[in-house]
Formats: sequence, C-alpha cells, structure tokens
Amino acid sequence: MRLKKLIYTFGLLLISISSFSQSTKQQQLEKQRKQLKAQIEQMRILLDNNKQQERSVLDEVETLSSKINTRENLIKITNQQANLLTREVNTNLKKIQSYRKELKVLKEDYARMVVKSYKSKSHKSKIMFLLSSTDFAQAYKRLQYMKQYNEYRKEQANQIQNRAEELQTLNKQLSRRKKEKQNLVDENRNAQQRLKEEKKQQQVLMASIRKKEGTYKKEIKKKQEQASAIDREIEKLIREAIARANKKVGKKAAKKGTATTFALTPEGQKLADGFTTNKGKLPWPVGTGKLTKKFGRQPHPTLPNIQINSSGVEIETRPGEKARAIFEGEVSAIQKLKGAGRLVHVRHGNYTTIYYNLENIAVKEGQKVSTKQSIGEVRVNPTNGRAIMKFLIFKDTKKQNPQSWIYKM
Repeated sequence: MRLKKLIYTFGLLLISISSFSQSTKQQQLEKQRKQLKAQIEQMRILLDNNKQQERSVLDEVETLSSKINTRENLIKITNQQANLLTREVNTNLKKIQSYRKELKVLKEDYARMVVKSYKSKSHKSKIMFLLSSTDFAQAYKRLQYMKQYNEYRKEQANQIQNRAEELQTLNKQLSRRKKEKQNLVDENRNAQQRLKEEKKQQQVLMASIRKKEGTYKKEIKKKQEQASAIDREIEKLIREAIARANKKVGKKAAKKGTATTFALTPEGQKLADGFTTNKGKLPWPVGTGKLTKKFGRQPHPTLPNIQINSSGVEIETRPGEKARAIFEGEVSAIQKLKGAGRLVHVRHGNYTTIYYNLENIAVKEGQKVSTKQSIGEVRVNPTNGRAIMKFLIFKDTKKQNPQSWIYKM
C-alpha cells in the first residue's frame, strides 16, 4: 500500500512541475500578446487621427507592412498560447485521472478498514484484546496499535475529502482553460481575417506604386539625400568632438590622436577596451523592438529593384519606449536636426553611439551614463503613427555595423 502511495505522489509531483512550467510560459506569452495588441491599437488610433493628412503612398505601404508583421506575430503568439493551453488541459486531464485512481484506492482501503472495524467494534472485544495480552508491555503495545489504527482511519478520511475537493477544483480549472482556449481560437480566426484584408489592401497600394514607379523613385532619392545630409552633420559633430577631446587631454596625449581619431586617456582606453570586449554581447538600445532596416546597402523595402544605403540600423518599437545607452560612457552631444528629431551622442572611449528620433531627453551634455540607462523616449511619427529609432555606432569617424555589436540583432 505504501509503495502505491509513493508512486502516486511521485507522479503527481511530476505533473505539478510540468503544470508550473506551462503556467510561467503562458504568462510570458500573454504579456507579449498584450503588447502586440497594444501596438496594433496604437497604430490604428494614430493612423485614424491622421486620415485627413496627405501621406505618401510609400509611407502608407511601409506602415501597413509593419502592421501586417505585427499582426502575424500576434497570430503566432496566440497560436502558441492555444497550444500551451491544450497541453495544460491534457496535463489536467492526466492529473484528474491520477487523482481518481488514488481516490479509488483510498476509498477501497478505507472500506476495508471500516468493515474490519465493524467486525471488532464492540467495546467488549477491544477489552478482551487488551486483557489477553501476556504481559503489561504487550498490552501497552496493543493499546498504541489501537490508537494508531484510529488515527490512520481519520487520516484516510481526510485524504479522501481533500482529494475530492482537489478534483472539484481541477474540474473547474479545466473548464476555464477550455473556455480560454476557445476564446484564443476565436480571436485568432478574427485576426487572420483582418490580416487577409490588410494584405489585399497592401496589394492594391503596391499596384498603384508600380504604375508610378518613376515618381516614387524620385521620392526615395530625396529621402536618401536627406539621410545623407543628416549623416554629414553627425560626422561633423564627431570630428568636432575629437578635436575638443584631443585638445583637452593635452599636447602629449594629443600626439596619439589625429584629426579623425580620439587621443585616449587611461580612463578612455579602459572604456574603449570594455566596449570592444563586449562586441556581439551589447544590449539593444530599446527594451522592446524589431529591426526594420539593416546597415549598409540593401534593396528598398517597397521597391526592391531600388538600392538604398543606411549608415546605421532602424528599430521600430512601441510608442513611449525608452531609448537606453548600450554601454557606460559620457553624453558628448545632443543635436536637433530636421528629419531626425533629437539625437543623443554617447562616447565610450574612441567609440560613439548615436540614438536619434528621440524626445523628452533625460540626459545632458557631459553627463556620465550607465549601461541601459534611459536617455530619452523614441518619438512617434505623427504622420504614420510609427515609433522608429535610428541607431549608429562609430569607431572614431568610421561607421560600424550595429548588428555585429548588439546581441542577437
């Protein structure tokens, strides 16, 4: 009997561990699902508010593509949740089955004890059982046995009651989980329908773009020229920072630097070494986001036969998301440029990280910052409702590919 109880207990322990793991994963997925739904809703509100404004079809297609990608992620997460709920339902069914088996064994055991107790229930037989002892020691042992037997009966009765209550709780939980799963399935069905409609809308817009490809090529070229002008302003500021830094550290140290390279103090060298050591392991410059434009030359996302060039990467995030320093350093400059919003430069020895399209700047020039410290908020474009931050890394005046430096970018 004890072996059976041990087997049951071990089995239930394994089921409980599995159930806890599934519950934790479910909470993580639910958090992601809520974030994605909030992004879609925010995008919808901002786009609705700007319907009266004249928007470029290219911007509209990019916004719609972003919305489609977000919705596809939402569908994926919701599917994972539904699958996890299926496993949780199956786990609960196994647990219920195990509890029922254990309850059956407990009841059978209890019934045997009741019958046995009934056959010897008379007060006289208990006294005779004690009096028939050969000595006092045996009588004492028999008395203890009778007490333990009665306590065991009470324990069995309590176990039966507890298991019955747990079964009732599990059945209610099972019913809730089945309902939750059905709600997720229904939600996914609606999301897939909206996705289908958005993809049709995207196809219509793409067809209109192809008809006027020459016009849109000019628009893309104009945007590329604006980006190049911003890059020149950034590079100019970095050269000025190099000149100031080299002058500040003195003539002797300045010999180590040039017009395009930083002369490093021991402290600056330590920062640069730490930055280099963490290549490929540095945190993202936002807590939540996805890469929407890579570094270097690449096909345009809407017109793939047109090549564009990016001096950094673009990360789309949720409205109000904080931009954060990827490594400790010092704020070397804060700029405001047309088409780029506010930019924050953070120097790490002879490396500079640049975060732009920010608002509500939380730092000032000359301030020391730590890794993951907030430096401002990513600004939402009022025209398309998207929160996109451009992020650059320079070693002296040479551009670096952020994807090589940031963990899993």
